[in-house]
Amino acid sequence: MTYEVDVRSSKRSQFIEITDKIRKIVKDSGVVNGLCYVYVPHTTAAIMINENADPSVKKDLSDILERLVPKDASYSHSEGNSDAHAKASVLGTEKTIFIDNASLRLGTWQGVFFCEFDGPRTRNVWVKVLNA
Repeated sequence: MTYEVDVRSSKRSQFIEITDKIRKIVKDSGVVNGLCYVYVPHTTAAIMINENADPSVKKDLSDILERLVPKDASYSHSEGNSDAHAKASVLGTEKTIFIDNASLRLGTWQGVFFCEFDGPRTRNVWVKVLNA
C-alpha cells in the first residue's frame, strides 16, 4: 500500500521535517521488519535525511545549496525555477529506510526532511512500507 503525506511550505526554499509522519505510517502499517520507501513526485522538491537536532544545520545546508546553485544565475529554462530543479536533482527524490522492530532505523540525530525549492506550495510525499 502507498501512503500519502501532504506538506505545505511557507517559503520558496525550506526544509520541513516529516520524520514523525513517516514513523506513524510505519507504526500503522503493522510491518515489523522491512523497508520504508519515501518518494517525492515533484521536479523542484527533494527528500533528505540529515541532522534534526540543531536547526543551524538546515540553515547551513540551505546556504551551501544557494552558493552551489544560485537562483539568479543565467539559465536556459524560462520559468525562473531552474535552480529549484538543480537543487532537487542534487539531493534526490527518494530515500529508503530500514524498518527494524516496527521502527525506522535512523541514527540518533537523523530526521527525514521534505525539501522545498519552489514554494510556497502544497506538495505530496509518497510512502511505501514493505514487509521483509
